[in-house]
Amino acid sequence: MSTLPACPKCASAYTYEDGSMLVCPECAHEWPAIAEAATDVAEGARVIRDSNGNVLSDGDTVTVIKDLKIKGSSSVIKVGTKVKGIRLIEGDHDIDCRIEGIGAMQLKSEFVKKA
Repeated sequence: MSTLPACPKCASAYTYEDGSMLVCPECAHEWPAIAEAATDVAEGARVIRDSNGNVLSDGDTVTVIKDLKIKGSSSVIKVGTKVKGIRLIEGDHDIDCRIEGIGAMQLKSEFVKKA
């Protein structure tokens, strides 16, 4: 029996394969079962990917894929908004950026795609 990697989100050892994806039954996190993803986790390098699985880096331009409500405001970031010159940071919201007409904010990489 082959050994599967631990969950990158909660470090659970009880992962299983579901088609081409690996799944954690404890936190319901899913990630691709490709060799590249396994080596990224094994090396300890933090790799931030967009909603399509493309690797993001500082200075990239991304496009918002979902209407995002801004907490504490009635404003909304619309689908298709381009964000230029992103900066990757640690934390839950892993993209720091400036959106024209709104200002500085942080976004989650799961709601953007690389342009």
